[in-house]
Amino acid sequence: MLSSFIPSTLGNLSSLNSLSIGSNNLSGANSKLTFSKLSGLDSLDLSNSNFVFQFYLDWVPPFQLIDLLLSNTNQGPNFPSWIYTQKTLHVLDLSSSGISLVDRDKFSNLIKRIPDKLFLSNNFIAEDISNLTVNGLELRLDHNNYTGGLPNISPRVVMVDFSYNSFSGSIPHSWKNLNELTVMNLWNNSLSGEVPMHLSASKQLQTMNLGENEFSGTIPIMMSQNLVVVILRTNKFEGIIPPQLFNLSYLFHLDLAHNKLSGSLPHCVYNLTQMVTYHVNPWYTSTIDLFTKGQDYVYDINSERRTIDLSANSLFGELPLELFRLVQVQTLNLSHNNFVGTIPKTIGGMINMESLDLSNNKFYGEIPQNMFVLTFLGYLNLSCNNFNGKIPIGTQLQSFNASSYIENPKLCGAPLNNCTKKEENPKTATPSTENEDDDSNKESLYLGMGVGFAVGFWGICGSLFLIRKWRHAYFRFTDKVGDKIYVTLIVKLNMFHRN
Repeated sequence: MLSSFIPSTLGNLSSLNSLSIGSNNLSGANSKLTFSKLSGLDSLDLSNSNFVFQFYLDWVPPFQLIDLLLSNTNQGPNFPSWIYTQKTLHVLDLSSSGISLVDRDKFSNLIKRIPDKLFLSNNFIAEDISNLTVNGLELRLDHNNYTGGLPNISPRVVMVDFSYNSFSGSIPHSWKNLNELTVMNLWNNSLSGEVPMHLSASKQLQTMNLGENEFSGTIPIMMSQNLVVVILRTNKFEGIIPPQLFNLSYLFHLDLAHNKLSGSLPHCVYNLTQMVTYHVNPWYTSTIDLFTKGQDYVYDINSERRTIDLSANSLFGELPLELFRLVQVQTLNLSHNNFVGTIPKTIGGMINMESLDLSNNKFYGEIPQNMFVLTFLGYLNLSCNNFNGKIPIGTQLQSFNASSYIENPKLCGAPLNNCTKKEENPKTATPSTENEDDDSNKESLYLGMGVGFAVGFWGICGSLFLIRKWRHAYFRFTDKVGDKIYVTLIVKLNMFHRN
């Protein structure tokens, strides 16, 4: 790593094509004198440096750059005006450079003509670029204050990161035929409407992060088979979770938390083979917000970490046994739903589990004894259910405090209160609401019988009482039947006496 100042003689190298002195301890002032004779320069990298840039607003460099890397340098608050003069830029990286003010027209013309990489992350740019077509292959405009609708993008685009902005409206219709799109990150904006089917089904799509928006409708049933990360967290999606989502064999991060989803989980959940077998893709990495162990982490995720988060929805029914065969899962959060049933003993096979949250459901029965073998478990929340019996004895389960088990009235043992004999050996593993349901069913049966009798009785007798013609016909009929029965009995008796 170099330190000291840039020598003044550097500016005399008129044949220099590439200057890369970033990520060093070089410092000092850079002015037009430093670059006044570098007419052949086409690549400049001063990123991650402590230089002071002293350029006049009207300075026009003698060069036309192809690559310009100035990330993590102090350029702001004004966008450097000399960069507007660069007509041949293919790569521009001004991430984390303190920029907040731009010349709207010049800025618009600049960003729409860059064909390869446009990185403007972590600044304070507040512009409406909804009328632009941005043509870069890789677009990183995240962590700014962009407003208005999303811009149009090129069909050639490979990566889009517009997260942490204030974009609004729906996804433009022009975002179709994105056959090369690999990463789409729109996290934390104010986007709304339904997700276009053609977008989620883009053939090369690996990451689809639409979390923290206001998207609505149902989850698209058509998904790219190459998806490894699906984040739809904190939106307004409703309906069932499409079974097609559980047929994505490469998927290792699924976050559908905080929506309005309903229905039960399909048995085909076992088709998430990336969560069953240990296979790491060393080429894939992405930065996301990871919710695990009750906290939010900014995490460089890769296929070594498997996550399923379906919390805060309206899902119901018993959990399919296949879910507990996903032995590579490290974070499983099903809290704040309406799931029922018991925890199967096969949960002991999920030996990589680090965070398990089943709180605020309607689970019942005893906690499986073999959960104590989950030695990597660092976070557990089984509170607010109907579990009963004694908490299994084991260093791992006793290491959690009482908040992991509270609001289970019939659950006992450390770290909760000691068990009585009745609590320690419950007669049944069924929830206390079962008897209440039986009583309720009996009451409904008796009530239905009573109502049926009353309706039938008054339907007939009331009609006879109110309609005179019906009443006379009824009595004539009963008299005729009575006479016939009387005559028949007399004849039978006479025949009996004769014999």
